[in-house]
Amino acid sequence: MSPRAIFREAFKALTRNKMRSTLTVLGIMIGIGAVICVVAIGQAGSEQVQEQLNNLGENFVWIEAGSRAPNGIRTGSHGTKTLTVEDSFAIGRQIPLIKSITPNVDGNAVVVYGNHNWSTHWRGVSPEYFTIKRWPVVLGAPFTQPDVDRAANVIVIGDTVRQQLFGAEDPIGKVIRVNNNPCQVVGVLEAKGQSGFGQDQDDTLVLPYTMGMKKLKGNNWLDDIMASATSQESVNPAIDQIIGLLRERHHIRAGQDDDFNVRRPDEFIQARLEASRTFTILLIAIASVSLLVGGIGIMNVMLVSVTERTREIGIRMAIGATEGSVQAQFLGEALLLSLFGGLMGVAVGVGGSLLLGKLLEWPMSIPPQAIAVAALFASAVGVFFGFYPARKASRLDPIEALRFE
Repeated sequence: MSPRAIFREAFKALTRNKMRSTLTVLGIMIGIGAVICVVAIGQAGSEQVQEQLNNLGENFVWIEAGSRAPNGIRTGSHGTKTLTVEDSFAIGRQIPLIKSITPNVDGNAVVVYGNHNWSTHWRGVSPEYFTIKRWPVVLGAPFTQPDVDRAANVIVIGDTVRQQLFGAEDPIGKVIRVNNNPCQVVGVLEAKGQSGFGQDQDDTLVLPYTMGMKKLKGNNWLDDIMASATSQESVNPAIDQIIGLLRERHHIRAGQDDDFNVRRPDEFIQARLEASRTFTILLIAIASVSLLVGGIGIMNVMLVSVTERTREIGIRMAIGATEGSVQAQFLGEALLLSLFGGLMGVAVGVGGSLLLGKLLEWPMSIPPQAIAVAALFASAVGVFFGFYPARKASRLDPIEALRFE
């Protein structure tokens, strides 16, 4: 028999018991739908974590003022005066593994434009900051090194600040007051949205660190130093060299705690990414159990079908049907059940993923390979669990089958 004829006969046989066939298809549908939903959720989570990793910066190294105790509690935050601009320059000069570096001071401020005001966070840095953090300026231009040298009152604003102060008005060239200091807006940062911790990354101001130190904070020490290593592999060696250099510059003796803390935030993000992937694999394994249950359902249905149609099988074999054709017929029925379940499962999985995306406000993306694998897996389930009933049917003795009541 041709494949077309096999599937036509299989379809006729399955429609004779619509309720039983429908319930069997539901088992496969639920399994495939669950797997696709789990893959979509895992993919969305991994993409969010990957975006956080990209937002950190290029081969990012972060030196904080103040030490960090073994239990993770930071001491001396914003009160430690030992981290200086000269430290930043020394790291840039003496450690070849660091390709970009910027001093950092930061704080909170109230910004005012016309009759609009907004409370936000400001960060004083050098122009290298925009490269280190991979944060382009989409309107206007970033401030320059001459602006830093003369502590110019120029500022680059985040997209949230732009919306709150200016709305649809072009902010470039406008003067806003930052804690009563008039500052000219020279650029607007590209919108980044919320961080993994729920913070609005666009609710920020970026200005020359010299202006921040002299006019906003009134001190001569840094809160942080941000740097970019030459490559991913050179980050850890660079951290070791930074620690050695700063301990020497700060005259810290052997056995004494550092008065600074060097962090590598991407390690934390990478750990979250690995945990997300592991969790996704675990959920896929759990969801696959329903596929196993659906496959067992197919086997049970086919075994019942073989028993009910024993005389039919005997008649077919008596008039010349071969074992292969009988086996192909029952395999076709099992495969058709799993394919129907697989197609319905794909539709349910895609629809469920999109619905979850709307409810969770996550940008859901369903990998095409996940749908292809789900369809192939459904077919494999049909063949695997349908093989034994089909083989049992093909091995019936025609005489005994004809006598079956």
